[in-house]
Amino acid sequence: MFIGHFGLSFAAKKAAPQVSLGILFIATQFVDILWPFLLIFNIEKVAIIRGYTKTNAFEFLLYPYTHSLLMNIVWGVIVGFIYWLVKRDRQGAIVVGICVLSHWFLDLIVHVADLPLTPFNDYKVGFGLWNHVMITLFTETAIFLIGTSVYAAITKAKNKIGKWGLWILIALLLMINLANTFGPTPPDSIMTLFISSIIASVLIISLAYWVDKNREIKNNI
Repeated sequence: MFIGHFGLSFAAKKAAPQVSLGILFIATQFVDILWPFLLIFNIEKVAIIRGYTKTNAFEFLLYPYTHSLLMNIVWGVIVGFIYWLVKRDRQGAIVVGICVLSHWFLDLIVHVADLPLTPFNDYKVGFGLWNHVMITLFTETAIFLIGTSVYAAITKAKNKIGKWGLWILIALLLMINLANTFGPTPPDSIMTLFISSIIASVLIISLAYWVDKNREIKNNI
C-alpha cells in the first residue's frame, strides 16, 4: 500500500492535532523509510520481477525486521516513546505509535502472502489485493481521500501556501501512486531503489511539514 498510509496520516491529525502532519507521515511510513537502509546492508532482501503482481514488481524475499507484525509493534512503541521524550505529549505519542503499527495492517490488505508475523518463523500472510489492479486503486484512493477530507475539515489555511500547498501535496501523492501502478518496471538495482526511496520520502515529508506549518486547527475543533 502507498497512498493509503498517507490517508491515515491525514486522518490521524484529528486525534492528535498538535502533532505535525510531517511527523504523522514519518510514523505511518516509518518501516518503509527504514527498509531501504536494511536492503543496502543486505539485512533484508527484495527481487524486482516484472509482473510478479499485477500492481507492482516487488517480490519481498526477506523483511522480518521492518514488516513483521511483531516488529511493527516494537517500532510503534519505540517511535511513540521517542516522540513522548521530545514533546512530553502523551496523546500525541500514542497516536504516533499507532500510526507506525498501522502500516502492517494496511499492507496486509494488499500484499500477497509475504508479510511475516514475527522474525522467528516462516509463517506469512497477505490478502493479495495487489493482484486486482482496479480494486487496489479504488481501495487505496478511498482511504486516501477520506483521510484528506478529515484533514481539510479540521484545519484551515493561514495563507495561500497553506491552501494551494495542500492541493499540491494531494496531487503529487495521487500522481506517484498512478506512476507506481502503471509506470515501467523499476530497474533491478538496490542502490537505485535506495536513492529513489530516500529522495521521494524527503520530498513528501518536507512538503507535508511545509503544508501543515501554513495551516491551523479550526477553532471549533
